[in-house]
Amino acid sequence: MSASTDRDWGAFTETPPWVIDPDDVKWLPVVEGLRLAANERVPELTRQRRFPPGWRIATVSGRLIQALAPWFAKRKLRRYGSQEASRADLSHRLRVAAEHLGPSYIKLGQIISSGEGLFPAELVDEFKKCRDQVPAEPFEVVRRTIAEDFGDAADEIFEYIDPEPLAAASIAQVHAARLRTGEDVVVKVQRPTVGEFVHRDLSTMAWLAPHLVGRIPVSALANPPALVELFAETIVEELDFRLEAANMLDIARVLHDLEQTEYVVPRPHPEWVTRRVLVMERLAGFNFDDVAGMKDAGIDTEAVVRTGMIAFMEGAMIHGIFHGDLHGGNLFVLPDGRTALLDFGIVARLSRERRMAFLRLMLGATTNDLNSQMAALRDLGALPPDTDLAAVIRDIGLDQPTIDPTTLTGEEMVKEVQRVVKALLSYGAKLPKELMLYVKNMVFLDGAIARLAPDLDLLAEITSISMYFATRHGERLATELGIDAAAVEFDFEGVKAGFGVENHVSSLTYRELQERRELIQKRMRSTRP
Repeated sequence: MSASTDRDWGAFTETPPWVIDPDDVKWLPVVEGLRLAANERVPELTRQRRFPPGWRIATVSGRLIQALAPWFAKRKLRRYGSQEASRADLSHRLRVAAEHLGPSYIKLGQIISSGEGLFPAELVDEFKKCRDQVPAEPFEVVRRTIAEDFGDAADEIFEYIDPEPLAAASIAQVHAARLRTGEDVVVKVQRPTVGEFVHRDLSTMAWLAPHLVGRIPVSALANPPALVELFAETIVEELDFRLEAANMLDIARVLHDLEQTEYVVPRPHPEWVTRRVLVMERLAGFNFDDVAGMKDAGIDTEAVVRTGMIAFMEGAMIHGIFHGDLHGGNLFVLPDGRTALLDFGIVARLSRERRMAFLRLMLGATTNDLNSQMAALRDLGALPPDTDLAAVIRDIGLDQPTIDPTTLTGEEMVKEVQRVVKALLSYGAKLPKELMLYVKNMVFLDGAIARLAPDLDLLAEITSISMYFATRHGERLATELGIDAAAVEFDFEGVKAGFGVENHVSSLTYRELQERRELIQKRMRSTRP
C-alpha cells in the first residue's frame, strides 16, 4: 500500500505515521457488537427503582445535603446581597459536590458546561471548571493500566511515555509518547475504576433525579431525569476506546465523502487500541481560543468558523453522523488553517427515520413551515407519537406574530418562558439525545463566532449556507424527502423572526446579536426568584 492510500477514503494528514487499512484493523471487527451491547445496557442502568440502590445513594445524598443545606439556610435568612450572588453560590456548591463524588458526576458537569443557552448561565460557568481541573491519576497507575491491557508487549511498544499528562478529564487522561518504531503519538488511558463507578452512579442518578425536579432552581428547566438518560446514552460508549477509535474512522470517512478538506482526524493505531487504552497519531496546532495566534499566523478565523458550521450540518443531514461533543478542548487549528477534531467518545448517529425527520425539521425552519417542524420534532422523539400538533402550536403561541423580546420587561419574559416550558412539559416533551447534542454543538459554534468572527453578518451567512446546501445537495435531499426542489422557497423573514428582529433589518452581526442577548438576560435576571 502507498502512503496516501487511507487519504483516498479518510480526512487524514498527508504525512501518516502509519496507514489505516480498514480490512486490517485488529480491533474493528468487534465494534458493532460492543456498541449494540453498550446501548442495550442503558434502559437497565436508568430504570427507576422503588428503593434506593445501595450505599452509594447515601454517599450522594449526604454530599448533596452537605452542599445545599447551607445555601437553603442563607437564602431563608436573606443573607445574600443579591439574587446573582445566591445563584452563583448554589452553582459553586453543586460543582464542588460533583468533584467530591467522582468521575461520573464530573462528566455530568462537563456535559452541563457545554450547554450554554440550555442550562442556567451560573451553572454553566461554574461547571466549566470541571473541564480542565480534574486531578490526574499517578503515572504508576497509568503504566499499570497499559501493562494490563497490552500484556508483555507493553515494554516493546513504547520507547517513551511522558509522565506528565497533556490533559486529564473525568474518564481518561492523555500522555505524549513515542513508539519503538519511531512515531510520536498520544496515548489515552482510562481511569482504572471509572467503569465500575459509572454503572453504579447511573443507578443512583436515575433514582435521585425525579426527586430533584422543581426543588433546585437552577435545575428547574434542565429536566434532571432526561439529563440522566442523555448522560447514560453518551457515557456507556465512552467507556470502551475501541468504539471511540471506530468513531474516528467513521467521521474521517464522512468528512472525506463531503469533500471537507479543511478538517482532519488523527489516525488511531490499527493494532494498539483496547477497551482502556487508545494510541493515536499526534497532531499540533493553535488552541481554538488563541485568536491572536491564529491571526498572527495569517489564518482566516471567519473561514474556520464557516467551515465548522457547514461540515457539522452536512454530517448530520447527509450521513446522519456527527461529532457530538464540540468544545474548545476537543479541536484545534493547524498552522495551515485546517481544523483537527479530537475526542470521539461522543458521536451522534441518526437512524434513517430520524435523519429524515431531521431533514424535515431543517427544511421547515428555512421555509418557516410550523406544521412541518412540529411533525419532525415528534418523529425525532421530542414529542409523543399521538401528540396533537395543532394544539401544541396554538398553546405555545407559535401561530402568533413574532414579538421582539427586547421590547418586553424582565417579568414579562420570565412569565413567557415559564408558560412555554409548562405547556411543552404538559405534552410530554423531551430532548432526545441526537437533538440535544446537535443543539449543544450549535451553542458551541455560536460561542466560536463570538471569539473568532464577532463581525460576521449572521443573516448573510445563513443565506449563503442555505444556498450552498440547495446548490450542492438540493436535488439529493429533495429526492429523499419526496418533494419538488424548485418549489422550496427560502423564507428570509422567518429567519429574521427566529432572531427576534423585525423584517426591515437587513443585517445582524454577532456583536449586535450579543448586545440584544445581554439586554434580555439582564432583564430576566432582575426578576428571577
